[in-house]
Amino acid sequence: MHVRQTPDISGIAAGLDTIEQKLGKYGLTKKEITKARLISEELMTSLIGHADTSAEYMLLSVRKWMGEIVVEISVPGTAYDFSQSMEMGVPLDTDDIGKDAEVTIRNMILKSFASDLKYRNQGGVNSVRLTVVRSNNRQLYYTLGSMLLAIIVGLVFKLFSPESVNQLLSDNLFSPIKTMFMNGLKMVVAPVVFFSIISAVGQFGNLSDMGKIGGKVLGLYLLTTLFATAIGIGIGYLFQLSGDTTMGITALDISSVASQEVHISIKDMLVNIVPSNFTKPFLEANMLQLIFLAVICGIASGMIGSHGKTINDFFSACNELFLKITTLLIKFMPIAVFCSIMSLILTTGMQTLLPVLGICVCFLAGLVLMMSVYCLILLLMAKLNPIPFVKKYSPVMAQVASMASSNASLPLNMSTCEKRLGISPRVYSLSLPLGATMNMDGTCVYLGVFALGLAKLYGVDIMSTSLLPIVASIIILSIGAPGVSGAGLVCLSVLLTQLNVPVEAVGLIMGIDPLLGMLRTMSNCLGDVVVSTIVAKSENLLNMDIYNKDAKKGR
Repeated sequence: MHVRQTPDISGIAAGLDTIEQKLGKYGLTKKEITKARLISEELMTSLIGHADTSAEYMLLSVRKWMGEIVVEISVPGTAYDFSQSMEMGVPLDTDDIGKDAEVTIRNMILKSFASDLKYRNQGGVNSVRLTVVRSNNRQLYYTLGSMLLAIIVGLVFKLFSPESVNQLLSDNLFSPIKTMFMNGLKMVVAPVVFFSIISAVGQFGNLSDMGKIGGKVLGLYLLTTLFATAIGIGIGYLFQLSGDTTMGITALDISSVASQEVHISIKDMLVNIVPSNFTKPFLEANMLQLIFLAVICGIASGMIGSHGKTINDFFSACNELFLKITTLLIKFMPIAVFCSIMSLILTTGMQTLLPVLGICVCFLAGLVLMMSVYCLILLLMAKLNPIPFVKKYSPVMAQVASMASSNASLPLNMSTCEKRLGISPRVYSLSLPLGATMNMDGTCVYLGVFALGLAKLYGVDIMSTSLLPIVASIIILSIGAPGVSGAGLVCLSVLLTQLNVPVEAVGLIMGIDPLLGMLRTMSNCLGDVVVSTIVAKSENLLNMDIYNKDAKKGR
């Protein structure tokens, strides 16, 4: 809603009062309101100074959109170079600088806030938009909007477009765009993990400090993994799933899954941590090997005397570089999310969804219960109010889920830990890469629920004596998940074989596994950030001002 004022001194005074009143209703602090009032006064003066002599009005508007609060001021007038006008100064040899000094001071004020100002001239009216509060959730709103749009458009195509056309669109438009985006993220994952861990190791004065934090991180990851496994198996038994199923669905092509050979071996997993050459972990994006190399390089850089600082500065610069590249890539996430969901809807039939709907409900219940466990351990172990955490991380969960990859989500989680939760880089630079590889709570719930659920559907009874081997298998599979396409399905097929369930059962969920993968990733990343928060609090490396900031406002 626009407020009309006269383009003179009285109009400026009335306009400033209007702006202050409106901003107060949005819950801004006195400091934020004072800053907005100061800038608005200078903007009005500048616009009126370039107004037409016949100008009879000045329009003001204050609005909130997608979390951003914006003040816009408009005055009729011919277009002028707004950015150039802010560069005008006062010659030092000027004797009478009264009026010129006023202009210079005004331009200095406007120039200092230039990033918050946007000028345009349309229809003979000069307008400047001042962004008073920038939203941290704008990317989230775009992502959620693209998800909603994809669901609507996808259902319309599904109902009214021939299946051949839908398949053509998925194969030649939506899937390629999604693949390009994911390839871009995978391109920077290995450097981000490597340089972030090296930077983290370099921040420790001695190895005992790093060992202390690393020990806490690994201990908590093991604890949450045990909780997740217990919840997955417990939910599978708690819900009495129907044994009736449509066996015709098993005709789905599962050869790519069944043909994968995966061996559960702790020995092999430990041996493979040490790479045979330095470049192999980067080429194959082997997270365990990358972590090993990064820790070794970080420790060694602290042992080479005067050259150590130079090398650590280089590693820190590389870390900043690849995080910035990732930030640029993530700006295209709404497009990738739209294409991903469109492809999923167009290629997934209802005959695939219905038979396993009950198991999916169980899986969702398990994830909700696991989230409750996270809140509980935040409260009990870190003595933290979980409400600020939930409010600040819940907007990120949709973005993380859309990536469907814990590794690809690393840069986003790192940024969230530092900027929204106040966690020190000394903690999250070490804990998050480790968690992306070793802490798969969502996968544990998934394996437990779907293994027992599919066993029930196929009439296979699971004896209580089999639970301990199942728990061990789930933990090992979640930590050492194979680096192949459809790793979740491959792990599930291994577990089903152990339970004497036909591997063809995997075909029942193959069509919806991309959606399930999004939910697994969301839970996996949530667990990583919760553990990082707890460890940071225990080490006095959690900025409580940032953690509690704006929790009540939700901004």
